[in-house]
Amino acid sequence: MTTRIEKDTFGEMEVPAEAYYGAQTARAVRNFPISGLKPHPAFVWATVAIKKAAAKANMAGGRLSAEIGGAIVAAADEALAGRFDEQFVVDPFQAGAGTSHNMNINEVLANRALELLGRTRGDFSILHPNDHVNMAQSTNDVIPTAIRLASLRMLDPLLEVLEGLEKALAGKAREFDPILKSGRTHLQDAVPIRLGQEFGAYAEAVRRSREGLEGCLPALLELGIGGTAVGTGLNAEPDYIKRVIEELAADTGLPVTASGNLFEAMQNMEPFLALSSALRGTAVAIGRIANDLRLLSSGPRTGLDEIRLPPVQPGSSIMPGKINPSMAEMVNMVCFQVIGCDQAVMLAAQAGQLELNVMMPLIAYNVLFAMELLTNGVRKLTESCILGIRANEERCRRYLEDSLGLVTVLAPYIGYNAAADVAKESVATGRSIRQIVLERGLMPEAELEAVMKPEHLTEPGLPLR
Repeated sequence: MTTRIEKDTFGEMEVPAEAYYGAQTARAVRNFPISGLKPHPAFVWATVAIKKAAAKANMAGGRLSAEIGGAIVAAADEALAGRFDEQFVVDPFQAGAGTSHNMNINEVLANRALELLGRTRGDFSILHPNDHVNMAQSTNDVIPTAIRLASLRMLDPLLEVLEGLEKALAGKAREFDPILKSGRTHLQDAVPIRLGQEFGAYAEAVRRSREGLEGCLPALLELGIGGTAVGTGLNAEPDYIKRVIEELAADTGLPVTASGNLFEAMQNMEPFLALSSALRGTAVAIGRIANDLRLLSSGPRTGLDEIRLPPVQPGSSIMPGKINPSMAEMVNMVCFQVIGCDQAVMLAAQAGQLELNVMMPLIAYNVLFAMELLTNGVRKLTESCILGIRANEERCRRYLEDSLGLVTVLAPYIGYNAAADVAKESVATGRSIRQIVLERGLMPEAELEAVMKPEHLTEPGLPLR
């Protein structure tokens, strides 16, 4: 591999000749060969967007010449279009606060801007990664701003797929509404319920999770860019702080505003903790639904088999004909990982000290990874599972007729103790609730038939009153 020599404040460093990044990035690559992962694309997009907005704001304020600033903006536009994706190479597990990631962006944009000006990469005499691309900025205000912007960008697709899942479940609730079945509590027979009521509850759970995520938006829209190193705004003019927010709003289409307290915006990771917590809650809700889908479709001969999930692949390398609930299993794994990401974010958020939280790279990676997993997992669950679910009405009816939960509807008429005795005899003999009640003379047959009518079994009230 051919190399060139670049310099940072630590001295000379060999850099791949074709690389747009420079010495600090190469040093970070050498220092942090930890996970083999690269920064999340949304995090790169957000950081580049900040550099572009900062260059435009600094040109408007007169600190950056039109020639230099224009080259930085042009380089940023190319990066935003994906031209340099392979150049953003710093492992998410890096030095604290995200300095290495910030400098990776600065160096790529500086070297490309130099090329646009007819200069060679690494010739920073007229355009420097720190002095020009990073003008009026610090890693300490860039990174929390980038996490906010990246989260906002990724939240819309997640909310969209959650709305799609909610609608799909609500559609199944309407389709399955006429189907009566046995409810189950403690995994034991309970009073009847309609299959549509179960699916309607799933749809409502997804709606509540979606609204919880939407509630995170206001705090994410408040940016701390302009606070520079500790929140004082040192080396950033007041007009710049105003302009950079305006430029970001115009460029991203997001209704971002300046934080009312730049110190707090740098120190406090609570907006990301709240978002991560909402992601965890969403994962818990969807994981629970996936568990139910696996139970309800279990069998088909030795399980519940009340619903049939769409078959998507063979289920066994040794058992011919076996079909597994693959999409539900996948989404369970996604949800477990999202919950794990939240634990990492929680620990990182409380690890802040004084004017800065140095664990921001870990927060960025886990929040964005969790959002990507949920977005992709929920989309596939909806498309490849929920929309194709079929009900096994005959099996639902048979379980309902055999359920001990039916005795509960009789308790107001024959008393709790008598109803319990009927249930015990039904278990011991295998005879139906209806047979035993009539044989014991506990209710007249006409009255029993009225009470046991299906339409009375899944709505509030007492059938004979």
